[in-house]
Amino acid sequence: MLKGIHVPLVTPFASTGEVAAGALDKLARRVLDEGASGLVALGTTGEVAALTPAERAQVVEVCAEVCRERGAPLTVGINGNDTRSVLAALEELPPDVTAALVTVPYFLRPSERGVVAHFEALADGTPVPLVIYHIPYRTGQAVGAATLRRLGGHPMIAGVKYATGGVDQDVLDLLGDLPEGFDVLGGDDAVISPLLAAGASGGIMASANLAPADFADLAAAWSAGDVTRARDLGHRLTRLSAALFAEPNPAVTKGVLHAQGLIPTPDVRLPLLPASEPSITTALALLG
Repeated sequence: MLKGIHVPLVTPFASTGEVAAGALDKLARRVLDEGASGLVALGTTGEVAALTPAERAQVVEVCAEVCRERGAPLTVGINGNDTRSVLAALEELPPDVTAALVTVPYFLRPSERGVVAHFEALADGTPVPLVIYHIPYRTGQAVGAATLRRLGGHPMIAGVKYATGGVDQDVLDLLGDLPEGFDVLGGDDAVISPLLAAGASGGIMASANLAPADFADLAAAWSAGDVTRARDLGHRLTRLSAALFAEPNPAVTKGVLHAQGLIPTPDVRLPLLPASEPSITTALALLG
């Protein structure tokens, strides 16, 4: 379920401000047709914090329909920093959802024992497998390899999206001794290649909104042991990812998608601002 590249889709907006559902549908089909293994709805790249509950339901509905047709897994992001509200959101997920991407509790900064208790309570009640979203530069919460390994032993915790900003000792320790049935997915686009080389199962890559085939090829090359091809692709995609994250995500990605005629506007919602023309131009040039 968690192998390969999963794309956290942007949420395109129409010129009148509402979600452009037709454009979202086309984006979802495009990335799957070009090699992505699955979709992620309501991730940070989808500006989930700026969507209304009705818009979130609309986004999930569109993505679920495409995944159902394509036979692809759909992971849905669940935000919240208290256990009861997150569990309630999990219980309300529609039946077509394959997994839930759940952030380590943010702002409250519980102890690692508290993180374990939080995820074990969620795992005991969830209707779908969980993917832990470990992103300490957003949550302010460190979670070590031993904690992730313990959580990975729960049958309803399927993996972790690992986004610490690099390939650190904890992820290497974790990859060296993974619980059975527990996958590590890279969450930092710029370092996905070395993480795949170290044994990660795949990645959740915002940059793959624009280059799904190349990211899928990168994962396949490392899996096949084609080191020369994997290194070449990895270096090229690292440069692209750096350009796409030159401004807060997903502003540059949406600017490029709009320039390519794939979404109706480059708009993001406040407090984000649209990307500058120089950033868009640089990223377009790297796409060739």
